[in-house]
This record gives sequence, C-alpha cells and structure tokens, in this order.
Amino acid sequence: MKKIAWITDTAAQLEDHFIQKHDVYVLPLGVVFSDGEYRESIDLTKEEFYDKLKIAKVSPKTSQPAIGEMLELYEKLEAEGYDFAVAVHLSSGLSGTFETAQAASEMTDFQVYTIDSQIGSFPMVKMIEVGNRLFEDGKTIEEVVATLTEMTQKSKLSFIPSSLAQLHKSGRVSGTQAFISNLLNIKLVISFVDGKPVMTEKVRTNKRAKDYVMSVLRADMAKGTVPEVAVIHCNNAPDSEIWKAELLQEFPNLKVEVTALSVCVAVHAGDGTTGLSWVSYSK
Repeated sequence: MKKIAWITDTAAQLEDHFIQKHDVYVLPLGVVFSDGEYRESIDLTKEEFYDKLKIAKVSPKTSQPAIGEMLELYEKLEAEGYDFAVAVHLSSGLSGTFETAQAASEMTDFQVYTIDSQIGSFPMVKMIEVGNRLFEDGKTIEEVVATLTEMTQKSKLSFIPSSLAQLHKSGRVSGTQAFISNLLNIKLVISFVDGKPVMTEKVRTNKRAKDYVMSVLRADMAKGTVPEVAVIHCNNAPDSEIWKAELLQEFPNLKVEVTALSVCVAVHAGDGTTGLSWVSYSK
C-alpha cells in the first residue's frame, strides 16, 4: 500500500486525534493585526483572537502560508518516504492558499494532488476522512481525487452573523447597511456559493434566519442522504448547543457536532456567528 500524506490548513479546524489517526499535516493560516502577524493555533489562541478583535480599531487581515513553507513541507514528506500527498485547502474564493499550493507543487519533484475544497470547516474534515477510507478500500489516487472533487459540489456551509459590525469593519458591508440592519434587527444568511461567501437570505429575526438554513438542509435530505451536520460558530458555543438540541429533536438519528470556525473566517463573520454545515450523498 502506498504511503500517503494528507495536507490541509487551519480552516479545517482538525482535532489532534484526527490529525494523528489520518497522518495529516496542517499549515497555519495567519491573522494580521496592527501589532503584527499571528499564525492560527500556534501564536494565537481563539480566546486571545476574540479579545484582540474586540479592541481592534482597524479590522485585521488574513494571510496564507508562504510558498517556501509549503515547499519545505513537501521536501520533508519526500525525505520521510511518502509516495505522494493530497492537499485539501480552504476555498480559493476566500484565500490564495490553494493557488499557492498548486504553484509549490509544480516546483518540486514530490507529487502533490491539490484540491480546492470550495468551502471551509466541517466538509474539509469529511473529505480527508472519505479519502482515507477510499485508499483503504484500494481505490486509485485518480478515483479518490474524483470523489473528493465531487464532494466539493455537495458541501454546504451557511452562517448567520450576530451583527453586521465586523462585516462592516472588514469592508464586506457599508456603514449605512450596517446601521440600518442593526436598527431593524435584520439578519443575513451568508453561504458558500461556487466557492465564495455570498448573502443568500435577509430576514427580520434570527429565528427566520435559522429557519431558512434548516429549509436548505431539509431539501438536501429529501434529495439525498445527510448523515452528519455540524453546528458551526465564532465564539458562540451556548447558542450552538441550543441549535444542536433543536436538530436532534427533529432528527433523532442525525449525528450532530458543534465546531468552532477558523478565526480567519471570524475576521469577517464576527464574534457570535452561528451556522450549519454538511455534506449530502446520493441515496
């Protein structure tokens, strides 16, 4: 059996046990505040990030791993006897990490198959999990890449910002839009569409925003199989646990987990954001 390495970035928010089980190498995304750049999960904890975000006068920026860092990793994997690597990265519509990985792979003799997840968070985890299972079943690299590419089209992630304050600070909405939306208690639903986060719904209450996301989930369940759902959040575990309980009340056999979003998403979405993510499969 081939010796295969998996590569991803911190947008996937992998647990340590998953990293060890599946032989995953994680490249850190960066957050740039006025006092310097911090690597996610290395230089900055989530708690420290949200503390800094609250007092930041200028919205932080995000940064991607350097091409030299990727090349160093590829050379290390080759020296350790890996036959090839599969790299699943944050959507190219949100970060340049995928394009940099592609460029780095062309600069080395080590074979790296790069995949644009077209999304972030939970579906990236599922892609690595499914890919590993396919390799264990004897599938070729071409078959695995084809399956994971198909998964990118069947993955969903929608989130509901608590307010538009951070979206305004990061330049995603205007000051007038933020003021009027907060005044009228308008909630936005932002979803990944063709790899980019776009507004897919605008309603008057948080309940209606959640109802909209749930309607999308039910539609996918009607068309295919959705065995797992992740309730995602930016520093808002309490509301996420409530949403998890609501999901289990309606779908007792559904596997539901609560997971924090990467701070690189929180730079735009803001503190208090909640949402849902899943991958649908054919019946």
